[in-house]
Parts: sequence; C-alpha cells; structure tokens
Amino acid sequence: MTLPNLLTLLRVAAIPLIVAGIILPRGYTGFDLRLAAAVLFVAASATDWLDGYLARRLDQISALGRMMDPIADKMLVASVLVALSASGELTGWAIIPTLIIIARELLVSGLREALAGRTALPVTFLAKIKTTVQLTALILLIAGPVTATEIAAIGNAALWLGGALTLVTGLLWGLGRWLLASPAGAAAARRRCWSSSSDGSPRSATPYPPSNTRTTPSTSTPPARTATGIALPAHGK
Repeated sequence: MTLPNLLTLLRVAAIPLIVAGIILPRGYTGFDLRLAAAVLFVAASATDWLDGYLARRLDQISALGRMMDPIADKMLVASVLVALSASGELTGWAIIPTLIIIARELLVSGLREALAGRTALPVTFLAKIKTTVQLTALILLIAGPVTATEIAAIGNAALWLGGALTLVTGLLWGLGRWLLASPAGAAAARRRCWSSSSDGSPRSATPYPPSNTRTTPSTSTPPARTATGIALPAHGK
C-alpha cells in the first residue's frame, strides 16, 4: 500500500465521521461535533491535492489510485450534501445546485466506467476550479452554525456557483467525449499521447505516425572500410 493510496482511503474512511458530525446534535458527545466535522472535512479535502502530489513526486502512480481518487472525491461531496439536506440546512432553492452536483457526478462516473480502456480526457483547469468551489462551499456550510451567519450565506452562494460550474464542466465533458468518438478526434488524441509522456512533458517532437504509413528499408550500401578504419568512397567514386 503506497502513501498516496493510503491517503485516498483515509479520505473515504473520514466520510462517516463527517456525516455523523453534521447530523448528530452539536453537544452530543460533550464537545461541538459540527466544529469537529468542519475540521475533519478540511483535512479530507486537503488530501485530495496531497495524494496526487505525492503520487507524482514519489513516482507512485498506480491503477488503484487513478480509480479510487475520483471516487473518493465524489463520495465525499455527495455524502456531505445529503447530510446537510437531511439536517435541514439545504432546503428550498438550495436543493437545485445540490441535485445538479450529485446527478452530474453520478452520470460522469457511470460514463467513465462504461468507457474504461478508451481514450481518456485530461482534467481541465475549469474542472479543478469547480472542485475547489464545491469544497469551499461545503466547508463554509458545515462551519456555518459555529461561526457568523454571513459564513452560511457565503456558503450558499458558493454552492450555487459550484452547481453552475458543475453543469458547464459536465456539458464540456460530454462534448469532449462526443468529439473523441469521431475518427479525427481519436487520431488527434493518439498523436497527443504519442508526443507526451505520463507527466505531461514532451516525449518526442515527431508526431504520431499514420497507421497506413510504411517505412521503406534503406537499400544503400554502407561505405567500405580499410583495415585502418578509414572509409572508402562507395562504388569507387
């Protein structure tokens, strides 16, 4: 078990504790469970960046990590949204961005599973902003009852922004999958994969060779050499 994968699994293990801290009464165990849930959610959100950084830095990128990392992120976000809704803090119009976020994550996860083994789309900068806004909104909403009232209001506004970004990135992801399904899109993706290594650095300046291109073997005769290693002109010229 590598350290990045361990952090990802710890993020999953923290979900029941965070949900319990949101749903249970704040003084149920003698201390403020909501504050503990907020701190634990911040720590779990930090591992979302830390596990990827360590996997690249320690060269410990694995198939398990690539599979579990997005699943852990979606489980964390969806579970907290459901817990906040069950506690009565997300009601009325706030249900709309909640449903958008959960529906999009479930849909994209299902499509990724169905398209496993095919050309994958890279994570865009807008998608990273979307995730950051979602996590920020949830931190503010969890910490709202133990802080100023304005914090919860800012959290609700951030939730709407996160819902809008979720909808946009979902549409862009679907459009990207549709373009990759075309022959031209698939060929372009193969060329990008050929010219870039796994860490994003250029691997070769030569573009991906077309599948119907054949290399003609050279028929030229190498120059003859004397016993001293001096090359003689070919064909006596």
